[in-house]
Amino acid sequence: MKSKKIVFFLTIVITLLSLYYLSFTFIDYRVRRQAEQQATDEQGRIDFDKSQAYLMDIWKKPVYNLLGSVYTYEEVKERALKLGLDLQGGMHVTMELVPIELVKGLAAYHTDADFLKALQWAQQEREKGRSASFGKLFVSAYKKIAPNGNLSAIFTTAGVRAYNFSSEEDIIKAIDQEVANALDRSLTIIGSRLDRFGATQTSMQKLPGTQRIQIELPGVTNPERVRKLLQGVAQLRFWTVAETNVYGPALEAIDELLLAKEKESIAATLPKGLTEEEKAARMPKASILKRLCKCPFPYALAYAPKEINQIEAILQRTEVKALLPKEIRWMWEKKAQTLKDGTKAVILYAIQQPQDNKPLLEGDIITNAAQTFIENGKLAVHIQMNQKGAHRWKRITAAHIGKRIAIALDDRIYSAPVVHQEIPNGDSQISGNFTLEEAKDLASVLGTGSLPAPLRMVEEAIMGPSLGKAAQNQGLMATAIGLGLVLLFMFVYYAKGGMIANSALLFNLLFIIGILAELDATLTLPGIAGLVLTLGMSIDANVLIFERIREELSQKVHIKEAICRGYAKSYSSIIDANITTFLAGAILYYLGQGPVRGFALVLMIGIITSVFASIFITRLIFSFFMDNHRTLKLTFSFPAMPMLFKNVRIDFIKNRYRFYACSLSFIAVGAFFFYHYKGLALGVDFAGGRSYTVHFSKPMDASLLKDGLSAQLKQGVEVRTYGANNVMQITTSYLSDEDVTASDQKVRNKLVKALKACTKLEQEDRVSAGSSFTITSSTKVGATVAQDVQKSAKKAIFLAIFGIFIYIVLRFRRWGFGLAAVLALIHDALAVIAGFCIARAFGVSYEVNEVFLAAMLTVIGYSINDTVVIFDRIREKLANKTAQISIAMVNDAIKETLSRTLITSFSTLLAVVVLFFFGGEALRSFSFALLLGVLFGTYSSICIAAPLLADFGRKFSTTKQ
Repeated sequence: MKSKKIVFFLTIVITLLSLYYLSFTFIDYRVRRQAEQQATDEQGRIDFDKSQAYLMDIWKKPVYNLLGSVYTYEEVKERALKLGLDLQGGMHVTMELVPIELVKGLAAYHTDADFLKALQWAQQEREKGRSASFGKLFVSAYKKIAPNGNLSAIFTTAGVRAYNFSSEEDIIKAIDQEVANALDRSLTIIGSRLDRFGATQTSMQKLPGTQRIQIELPGVTNPERVRKLLQGVAQLRFWTVAETNVYGPALEAIDELLLAKEKESIAATLPKGLTEEEKAARMPKASILKRLCKCPFPYALAYAPKEINQIEAILQRTEVKALLPKEIRWMWEKKAQTLKDGTKAVILYAIQQPQDNKPLLEGDIITNAAQTFIENGKLAVHIQMNQKGAHRWKRITAAHIGKRIAIALDDRIYSAPVVHQEIPNGDSQISGNFTLEEAKDLASVLGTGSLPAPLRMVEEAIMGPSLGKAAQNQGLMATAIGLGLVLLFMFVYYAKGGMIANSALLFNLLFIIGILAELDATLTLPGIAGLVLTLGMSIDANVLIFERIREELSQKVHIKEAICRGYAKSYSSIIDANITTFLAGAILYYLGQGPVRGFALVLMIGIITSVFASIFITRLIFSFFMDNHRTLKLTFSFPAMPMLFKNVRIDFIKNRYRFYACSLSFIAVGAFFFYHYKGLALGVDFAGGRSYTVHFSKPMDASLLKDGLSAQLKQGVEVRTYGANNVMQITTSYLSDEDVTASDQKVRNKLVKALKACTKLEQEDRVSAGSSFTITSSTKVGATVAQDVQKSAKKAIFLAIFGIFIYIVLRFRRWGFGLAAVLALIHDALAVIAGFCIARAFGVSYEVNEVFLAAMLTVIGYSINDTVVIFDRIREKLANKTAQISIAMVNDAIKETLSRTLITSFSTLLAVVVLFFFGGEALRSFSFALLLGVLFGTYSSICIAAPLLADFGRKFSTTKQ
């Protein structure tokens, strides 16, 4: 009686808490619907920027009154179930710290050539995916480059901080500590920048064991602005602009040098027989450095934006640098200016550097920064300096009256005003022809401070809001259909008992979603897949119990006693089966990232809640009927419904070698196609590169589009239909080795140009009915991240199989059980991979990505679930009869549990089939892997694992003591 009260109390408390937290989710949904209605035009199109602006407008306003407690939309959003980027659109970014500048600072910017070369080598090794710390890589590189070098002396002479550099281990420790501190500071600074930017529900975390920060920004509609905000180191520096007489003569000499070389090159190509006058007419009158200049050369330098790279290459030539004064350094203006003739040009400034290479002033003296308006309504950024900075700025401006001081941020000149008078109080302005957003962002990065080291973007995913909305609808549809089919099946097959199981299933659904909201978790598209899958798997415990009850009833046991025995005999199998599945989910949560972790979290929560609901809530309902009705009229099947899979006469053990041959043949065929196609169709998660989802205004042929894009890009391109014949997913390795931000835009521009050439369509920002195409989402994964994901995938599968092996051996106390289970799991994993390869041979290509890893681990967990039930029945027979495993015993165990195994698999298949057809293209690969996994997992439990135990189980039949 006491335990019943505890279960009843817990059920009421969890139900009320779930309803409380879900109420905020419903309010959030209502507000977002209102925002969409406000932003919908007459044609029914939603302007997502307007929708976001509406939400920001009511951010601090009350929207919910719950029993007298009033909540603003910000407070509602904090408590509501959070949606992942794949369900609402936004931007996912992984930033990696580049520690080279940190180590240089630790050595007081030592100029030793071997030291600098070792730093570059260590960074290259990190980019290749080496898992060692940067400190170890650097020290190892230095020892190879300079075997007799004294690395300790380089750091000791620096005299920086209180580090003891008496040994290489001390140096490694100091570097790694600097990197860890810099990562913490970077996380804080980026958080402050995003807060000032106005981003809401931002998620940031350090990825364990790496130098990376993962950031998720829901609802972001301006990715380019976010990139600049995140990657700007924000090193504000003030420099003296060199006078023309310092570098002018050198530029004239350079002009003559370049002109002479150009004339010599042209002369070698001229046809013979030309007169001197004709030769002179074909010769340039000035060098390219002077010809391209938009200002009077050499008094001012300005060039068209497209010519910047060419000019930089000229100035970097050895013979050119030799003619320039050593104290001159070149810096470009941040933004191009419009000249009187309408053309755009970027000014190139000559910066005069002192001997110590230090600027006049740095940005660490800034205490506050804010955008402001100056004359003619133009925007500027006002900065306030601390006392020390104001004092130094006063001396600097006094010494530079009549001269120009360049204000540079990350080596780009924002303005270079002439100093007219001494500035005594530290108040200054940075002007630069800003837009309002640019002024706000500059004030943001200056106000929050400089990053301790550069951050490079190694992974990026942009999900358009329209795709997120479609994913939401597909997820809700899949959940509703899957739930409906499972409820219907349980009622049809188990009658009144099925209705009780269904009530527990509905409680389970409520608990999962409520707990997710309570834990402040994020629901992703794979998370919804996990929810649908959990609904299909959650009846497993009830099927076990009901099948046991049916066995007791077939032996003419009274129904009350049959119910008690059914629960008592099922506990062991239920616990073992769910622990092994939970173990796979825990490993996936630990090693996975982003949406995959969301799936793992739903899976683990679902296992806990389904066990509670399936065992305790159903037992509570049965107890209520048993206590209040003398004659219990509960049924576990309809009279017309036959007892399926009873009295099966198949000799599974006798036919085991046929099963082995079939499995090996299928895997061998898959291996052939694996070799033929040189592996699986790896997504960018595993292979690196960039992937784009493109909507076209008319149907497209994927193969023809692939041929056209391959010819244009001259690189590996994969094109496949993405849910509809006018939606394509395009994956390319073009410039995949380049992680710089500029290459992202370069690849996108190249793709757009290639698509225009191939399709004769024009690009538009929104999907329309005209002759156009729209890029609705994009994903970029750097080579290092892809390598790390591959390593994590292999590690996760190995840990899952090894962990399950250890658990089975300890739980069943026999090595034979563990070996049979592991071999069956390896069989299932290989069979799923073979299935993907064979499907590809038939023209059905599914991408293998990080979500595929989630499917594989789920398959492993599910497969062992079925196997454990059969093993548990064998263990039960061993306990009652003999310590030796016999073939007859194994065969009987398979037959007795066959009904439960196939019925559970059928209910799970219902959910997986719903996912496959209604879950959307993003989950197609995932659900196909699960579909194969459930089929092969069920098959292997019956035809592989149990027969293997019969084959060599007796060899390991000695019970552990």
